[in-house]
Amino acid sequence: MQYPSTKQLQFIVMLDEYKHFGQAAKACHISQSAFSIAIKALENKLDVQLVDRTNKQIVFTDIGSSIVRQARLCLSELDTLVELAKGTHEPLSGKITLGVIPSIAPFVLPTFVPHITEQHPQLQLYLREDKTHIVHEELLSGKLDVVLLALPFKLEGVETITLFDDPFLLAYHKHSKWFKDENKKFNINNLPKESLLLLDDGHCLRDHALEACHLRSLDQISRFAATSLQTLLQMVASDLGVTFIPEMAKDSLMVKDSHISLLELPKTMHRQIGLAWRKGSSRAEEFKMLGNILKQMHDNPTFKNIDS
Repeated sequence: MQYPSTKQLQFIVMLDEYKHFGQAAKACHISQSAFSIAIKALENKLDVQLVDRTNKQIVFTDIGSSIVRQARLCLSELDTLVELAKGTHEPLSGKITLGVIPSIAPFVLPTFVPHITEQHPQLQLYLREDKTHIVHEELLSGKLDVVLLALPFKLEGVETITLFDDPFLLAYHKHSKWFKDENKKFNINNLPKESLLLLDDGHCLRDHALEACHLRSLDQISRFAATSLQTLLQMVASDLGVTFIPEMAKDSLMVKDSHISLLELPKTMHRQIGLAWRKGSSRAEEFKMLGNILKQMHDNPTFKNIDS
């Protein structure tokens, strides 16, 4: 059997990126007609239809979508192979695409990125921030190499390591009408109705907070939800309710420059921070090294967020 060429794999991946023959061809620096011929040749070689040409928009067939995902994985492994052949692929060198969820990125990356690039100048670190289910999908499709996320989360086709616990804190207005802190004791089930502010559905921070606090009544959850942690804190600063924030966010500007108070909760109320990568990845040992660095930075009090 004749295998597809690297160029053909690159073309089909670019077509998936742009969903447009002309734009994909331009990105590949060839004419649209030559690009279309190359895609057709790939279909003939594989004896499958990759793209539905009956629609005005580019729509991949089911097998076409599967082949695009595998093409990305093949190209990623070829990159690693070439670096090994050149003798330049030392640990944490070359290109790594790191996905990070929004409730971690602003609190970890400002310290982590300068540190890792200084310690490993040959590393080309590309970052992608999005919700957990999206970075998980992009990890499986080959768009990302490794993901920094909060656990637990149902993940298929990946290996994970847990780096550290991230306890939850109660965030409330200093003169909150929802929570009085005279005795510094907190019972989630004593909160008034619609007093607990959370993120929108789809954010794992919402799920982790609810799981950690063992809420008995959903009536205590506010009808108003936020799209980001910063928006959530702005609502707390306006005393629209109280919320849970991860400990790593306690030094954010929004907390320091407002009337927000924080209360430590039992250590059992926490989420776990971890790394995930595709099962069988040839760079698994590098990702473990990456995780080690993140863990050391968390455990070492001399590392401070540059925004603090």
